[in-house]
Amino acid sequence: MPRQTPPPLELTIVVFLAACALFFLPVSNATPTVLPRHTPLPSLTVSLTPELALNTVEEPTPTSTLTETPTSTATLESSLTPTPLPAAFFLDPANWQHWPVIPSVPEYARKIYLLGQSLGNDPHAFSVFGDCQSEPNVFLGIYETDPQAVATLPPNLQETVAWFSGSFNRPSPTVRPGTTTGALLWAQWHQNKYTCMIYETPLQCELRIHKPSFVIIHVGTHYEIRNEGYMRTILDQLIAAGVVPILASKADDHELDEHVNPQYAQLAVEYNLPFWNFWAAVDSLPNRGLYTRADATFLGDLYLTDEAAAIQRLTALQVLDIVRRAVTGP
Repeated sequence: MPRQTPPPLELTIVVFLAACALFFLPVSNATPTVLPRHTPLPSLTVSLTPELALNTVEEPTPTSTLTETPTSTATLESSLTPTPLPAAFFLDPANWQHWPVIPSVPEYARKIYLLGQSLGNDPHAFSVFGDCQSEPNVFLGIYETDPQAVATLPPNLQETVAWFSGSFNRPSPTVRPGTTTGALLWAQWHQNKYTCMIYETPLQCELRIHKPSFVIIHVGTHYEIRNEGYMRTILDQLIAAGVVPILASKADDHELDEHVNPQYAQLAVEYNLPFWNFWAAVDSLPNRGLYTRADATFLGDLYLTDEAAAIQRLTALQVLDIVRRAVTGP
């Protein structure tokens, strides 16, 4: 039998400025499918405890005095108060700039998690979908490479670091300079590394090789109308796999019309998912903690200062702590 080859794809070459780099990314000409407001989970019988509780964190107030060292936790330590898991996410997307940095966790997230456990996901694994500012050496890798930094954390966060040991400092097909929503769904983006298969997208590859129970989605902007459609596809695939997506706002407005952050806030409400409001965490910093790198002046103010990067690391860890306690609680 002659070897069958997949049908050719109709592609358009789109030139866009993504976070960290200039890329030529082929994307499908097909219009993304707009999915229903609520994505049902596959059939799963679970026993949910009505008294399920989580630790809710008051919105931290970052200040410009945060020590610019890898070990700084400064004013962002958690203030924990037990409250029941809400049945839904009741924030107004139009008011996203005033949402808390650390989210409440809807009951739906726990259902996704329990589905994932039935499918064999690792409860001690999380993944990151992100660009250059999500790479381990500038994001969360410090929690595995610097024991002194971990020792300065409050006990609850030290426990979460131990819980997710092995996920903080690993290379991944879903973290690379310039990663966007479209790139995560493009098979060639992983460059056949990480044991990824040739027709496997970075998202599919990461779920196969790491089996995460949680994913922080902290990607750059895809500069075209398909960005929301791609994100919906990403969320649908994660939820079907029983992986809890954690959506995030970004500090920059590189698209110049501030449409991406409210778009992701709207998706968090539609899908009933946790939303890490990183934008609010750095809003009080000069220029929201952004600067232009001398070797990438054409990108403008896109990179995080050391102070903003420290806030990014710590608030991301706080979000992981809150979400994992909420969905695994008794």
